Amino acid sequence: MDAVIAPSILSADFARLGEEVDAVLRGGADWVHFDVMDNHYVPNLTIGPLVCEALRKAGVTAPIDVHLMVSPVDPIVVDFAKVGATYISFHPEASQHPHRTVQLIRSLGCRPGLVFNPATPLDWLDHLIDDLDLVLIMSVNPGFGGQKFIPQALAKLAAARARIEASGRPVRLEIDGGVKVDNAAQIARAGADAFVAGSAIFGSGDYAATIAAMRAQIDVGRRSAG
Repeated sequence: MDAVIAPSILSADFARLGEEVDAVLRGGADWVHFDVMDNHYVPNLTIGPLVCEALRKAGVTAPIDVHLMVSPVDPIVVDFAKVGATYISFHPEASQHPHRTVQLIRSLGCRPGLVFNPATPLDWLDHLIDDLDLVLIMSVNPGFGGQKFIPQALAKLAAARARIEASGRPVRLEIDGGVKVDNAAQIARAGADAFVAGSAIFGSGDYAATIAAMRAQIDVGRRSAG
C-alpha cells in the first residue's frame, strides 16, 4: 500500500478551519484526521459530527479519518457515518462489545478501525483483525496534541505489522502521536503506512514543504525496511 499522510485538524486554526483543510490537501495530504474527544474517556473535549458535515458541505472530498476517543461509542459512530466519515476507529476499552461496534461501522458504509493505547495489548487483534480495515497505534497517551513520541511504540508497530501480514488482509497500519519529519523514517521502517501528524504540519510555516519532507523520510524508511 502507498503511504498516506493524515494531518490532524486538532492542531489547525479553528477560526479558519475550512481554509486550513484546503491548504493541507493542496499541500499533498491524503486524508483529513479527526481527533474526537468527549471529556469522559479522555480528559479533553474537541469536535463532533457537525464539523465533519461542514467540511463535506464545503466540498472536501478527501477521506475523513475519524478517531473516536469517546464512551459510549456506538451512538457517535452513527452520527459520523451519516455526515461522511470514511474511516471510523475506536478504542476497544470504550465499547461494551467491540465486535458489534466493528460490525456497526461497516454496516453504515464506513471502514472500521481499532485503536491501541500505549499500554493496551494487541490481543484484541486475535479476535477482530479479520473484520478491520485499519489498526491505529497510539504513540502518545490520548487526550492532547503536541505530546512527545513514545519510542516503545516502534516495537508495537512491528508486532502489529506482523499480525497484519499473517492475516493476509489489506489492513492499514496507522500511527498517531508525536509524528514529525525527523522520526517518520523510523516509524515507516517499523511498518506504519498511515501517518497522523498535527502540530508537525499545522505548526509549520509551509504545509506543502513539511508534507513533502515527511513523505521523503517515509519513503526512506520503507525502502530500508526492504
